[in-house]
Amino acid sequence: QVQLVESGGGLVQAGGSLRLSCAASGSIVSINALGWYRQAPGKQRELVASITSGSSTVYADSVKGRFTISRDNAKNTVYLQMNSLKPEDTADYYCNAVLGVVPLYNWGQGTLVTVSS
Repeated sequence: QVQLVESGGGLVQAGGSLRLSCAASGSIVSINALGWYRQAPGKQRELVASITSGSSTVYADSVKGRFTISRDNAKNTVYLQMNSLKPEDTADYYCNAVLGVVPLYNWGQGTLVTVSS
């Protein structure tokens, strides 16, 4: 199983931007779909964006038009560009291989995004 390590979180004001990275310990070429999840305090973890090996993407309605997921197979990295951030985007963000909406690997440590109003 490939290990995934998230980074790039931080504190940002509402309306700002952040780019999250998810670096894999091995090749991601054979991983059909990768996704970014988030978990806000007191809420369940939810899938916010996913990307297939063919670069087809799916987004949750709450982030559509603001977030962009991408993958660089040469760098074994998945990115989440987050623009027009809102306080409700505050959460721990995690990446994982996905099947539909189901995560396939053990969770990493995540990266915390805090959006101030």
